Amino acid sequence: MKSLGQVLVETCGLSPEIIEQGLAIQREKGGRIGEILVQQKKITPADLLAARSRQCGLELLPMLPRNLNPFFTGKVPIQFLKKFRMIPVATADESYIALAEPFFFQQVDDLQRVLHWEGMKTVLAPQEEIFLAINTAYDRSSQDHADQVMQDMDEDDPEAIISEIEETADLLDDTSDAPVIKLVNLMLSQAVRDNASDLHIEPYQDMVKIRKRVDGILYDMYTPPKHVQYKLISRIKIMAKLDIAEKRLPQDGRIEIRIADKNVDIRVSTLPTAWGERVVMRLLDKSNVLLSLTDLGMSENNLDAFLKLIKAPHGIILVTGPTGSGKTTTLYSALTILKKPDINIITVEDPVEYQIKGISQVQVNPKIDLTFANGLRTIVRQDPDVILVGEIRDLETAEIAIQSALTGHLVFSTLHTNDAASAVTRLIDMGVESFLVSSSVNAIVAQRLLRKICGHCAEPYTPSKEYLAQVGLTPEELGDKPLYRGKGCPECLNTGYQGRVGIFELMVMDEDLRNFILTTSDSNQIRKRALESTAGAMLTLRQDGLQKVLAGQTTLEEVFRVT
Repeated sequence: MKSLGQVLVETCGLSPEIIEQGLAIQREKGGRIGEILVQQKKITPADLLAARSRQCGLELLPMLPRNLNPFFTGKVPIQFLKKFRMIPVATADESYIALAEPFFFQQVDDLQRVLHWEGMKTVLAPQEEIFLAINTAYDRSSQDHADQVMQDMDEDDPEAIISEIEETADLLDDTSDAPVIKLVNLMLSQAVRDNASDLHIEPYQDMVKIRKRVDGILYDMYTPPKHVQYKLISRIKIMAKLDIAEKRLPQDGRIEIRIADKNVDIRVSTLPTAWGERVVMRLLDKSNVLLSLTDLGMSENNLDAFLKLIKAPHGIILVTGPTGSGKTTTLYSALTILKKPDINIITVEDPVEYQIKGISQVQVNPKIDLTFANGLRTIVRQDPDVILVGEIRDLETAEIAIQSALTGHLVFSTLHTNDAASAVTRLIDMGVESFLVSSSVNAIVAQRLLRKICGHCAEPYTPSKEYLAQVGLTPEELGDKPLYRGKGCPECLNTGYQGRVGIFELMVMDEDLRNFILTTSDSNQIRKRALESTAGAMLTLRQDGLQKVLAGQTTLEEVFRVT
């Protein structure tokens, strides 16, 4: 067999001098010649795999099938496959063992023996493909165990939940036998796989209901018997480092876990109810949080206007909407555009949801009197250029934010109101003088999240004239464009929707609007004036939603559900 160095000279055109330099490093520091050359950027990981394939005479598969049969998960521990970087693959057409390392031949023999696959062919595949296939297979097979786990709860020892709390690096690697731990792991891994934003555990008189929120809609997951309630909630409280003996007061905690290739931060909130403690877990997937502004769903006009607004030297930009409407994501997206070495950005949040490199983020802590107002008061003395206040909740915070904006800072914050015009009414209702609102606020963005039509099962259709009349559209406005809807498929859990897109109402405070706010705080009149004064440039939430319907992104039903 040729040495790997010789094969690399032939396949990648490396000079013998480069190979010799790599071997010198190997003699000095140890390691393997292939990995050393990859670290030195002389070859790519794909080059190395191709060379190993040629050296060992093994077929190379750059990609493994996505719909693997997880037949082996009950026979082979996940740790074995991950340690030796291999996976058995069985499809309708062929079967083989995929390896990332061709030198674990003893372990390949062991795997063949366990599966009764003696003599089965082996192929080479990239390590990341093998790890993805392993995680997917064990994650999928875990779904089949939920009912069995809940039956096993009858024989579960209540003390087990206290003794078996050691966390593993990856939730899928947890091999604990305690049924309550299995159920929590199943629940969390399924929620993460389905991209759920929240998990609810709701106790009732004779049962416990577990539900997940996916794309803003709640779906039932499991209904375990009433007697598992204490064990289940205690397990979650232990993971979140909460007091399991305290059941009369609400508690808040946090869990950090890894599921397959995703790092997930979970905020846990408990609330005592008549039938026991209710638990809600907010799941924050750290791997896909920071969207660019262009990915949020803003129309071209809104995006151009918003990009100009966030580069203003001072003033307040408010983002409004109900809980879970994506306000924080919009503000973080704006901060990532502003984040430069010559700009000092400081935030005060409750809680700090995502850590952003290069931005100083302060966590509110009422126990030590670190409120939004106190934090903001101190931040102003830290020489910031841009300040983000998580939420304006009271007059004190509002007044400091406004003073900061009037003294040369750009301030971002959120408010809970139904539309952009209502934010002005809310500030004045808090006790802020109208002339301060008028002179400090640059713009108000109202937003909502709509479910997007599933790309796998979208189909065109023509709505009836009666339905169009009901929603305020005419056949002329629709033109010859078909509307789309999702038929429902396994990819979207048969809902017809997958993922979400934002709709936005951007109210820019021009001179006319500033003067008008001095005369009234009626949100309806302010809204009407905004639509007139911006010469039709401001789109309402519903109008923006209808544009996305005509673009084939969402459905009429979804727009009217949300607006």
